[in-house]
Amino acid sequence: MALQPAPYARQAGQDWLLACADTPAEIRSLWDGDELGPVPAGGHWMVAETSLARTMDALRRIDQPRRGPVLADVTTGITWWLLPPTLGEELNDVGTITVHPRGWVLRCPPVLYPVRGRMWLERPDGTGRFTDPVLLGAALGPGGAPRLPAEASQ
Repeated sequence: MALQPAPYARQAGQDWLLACADTPAEIRSLWDGDELGPVPAGGHWMVAETSLARTMDALRRIDQPRRGPVLADVTTGITWWLLPPTLGEELNDVGTITVHPRGWVLRCPPVLYPVRGRMWLERPDGTGRFTDPVLLGAALGPGGAPRLPAEASQ
């Protein structure tokens, strides 16, 4: 599989994000004015919210190829993980994360650059790839990510 050059991948991610919006032209106009664009949860993804500190720990525990888009607001210390629209109860027992209902609006910057303190820690890549909610729950849960038994890692 050939890897796409970084600028192409970022543009593909931005095109995908716009395609997920109810009003892509309005969002593009907001972005042109350095404003955040509203994209509702549910149709293309669900949104799980947690702290920036917890997200940074989880990002260390989840291999990069297994991560989906993660948006951060560095001024408030909040992050949002975009998860599959088929999300069920996988994260119900993880007390450090809040899953927002369908229709909840996530105010997004463009993929290509930050706006008003919001930036993509993991950019959408245009493929619709998401973090597996079970993996995210394990990374954010009490013990962190699943670990191999000590004898298996030797």
